[in-house]
Amino acid sequence: MNRRTFFSTAAAAASALTLTSKTAAQSDSPAGSNTGRPNRIAAATYSFWHFDPSRRMPIDQCMRHSAEMGFDAVDILHAQMTNESNAALQSLKQLALRLGLDLCNLSTHQGFVTPDPERRQRSVDHTLRCIDIAYKLGIPCIRISAGRWGTSASFDELMANKGIEPPLPGHTDEDAYPWVIESLEKCLPAAEQCGITLALENHWGLARTPEGLLRIVNAIDSEWLKVLMDTGNFLEDPYDKLEKIAPQTVFVQAKTYFGGGLWYTLDLDYDRIAAILKKHNYQGYICLEFEGKEDWRTAIPKSLNLLRKAFA
Repeated sequence: MNRRTFFSTAAAAASALTLTSKTAAQSDSPAGSNTGRPNRIAAATYSFWHFDPSRRMPIDQCMRHSAEMGFDAVDILHAQMTNESNAALQSLKQLALRLGLDLCNLSTHQGFVTPDPERRQRSVDHTLRCIDIAYKLGIPCIRISAGRWGTSASFDELMANKGIEPPLPGHTDEDAYPWVIESLEKCLPAAEQCGITLALENHWGLARTPEGLLRIVNAIDSEWLKVLMDTGNFLEDPYDKLEKIAPQTVFVQAKTYFGGGLWYTLDLDYDRIAAILKKHNYQGYICLEFEGKEDWRTAIPKSLNLLRKAFA
């Protein structure tokens, strides 16, 4: 090929590439901008022990198991941390580098559903501390919860009642929404400064329904407060509900129940869930939260295979 032919061919190829890019960019469909690459699959450290003290596992060990099994990333459960010193956090970050794992999310717990302003402020302070931990770890997202009334005698009772519990005497849910919104607004300046997205989970309490969850997120209307979709927290008719929260979802926690669930079992259609997320151009992480009774050594690899196939 001579010099003139080479440059003519290169120019034609560049022109074709530009036309293809423009066509893709101009697509009206949300999926038109989808890259076609598979979602990265993460493991929640919670999957290895389920708050069972007899099975408690250090975070670094969860990370090593995750890498050996072939996960791309890890979601760290904050309640599992026994050492929050900067040295300990940087050690975890270096271990992630060596294992080739992303640290993609920090799962935290807080509760703003209380008429006591001091208790709400303690949850704000806790959330600010978790934002700082995520920043030191290089984690871009933390899971947060709105909270619940706490009128159930136990978590088992709450689950028996499908996540529904009565408000405190003299109060209604309408009282609680402003408490949650005001508290989350106090956390947003730190989140923005640190580049940490707060992902509000469809969890028990005010965020148990799509309407309750989106009422909070839409009222605040910030790029730094979005939705965390937990596929197992809509106990009845989940797919339409998942569709409602999909447009604002920035992180997905995907439940599996091999061996039967600890509190309940859902037969989730992950091909259908993957189609919902693809429709809304979700390109982020899919994080396994294994919540079954089967031994994690067999159930977690099976769960990974299930999610890889659905989100390929």
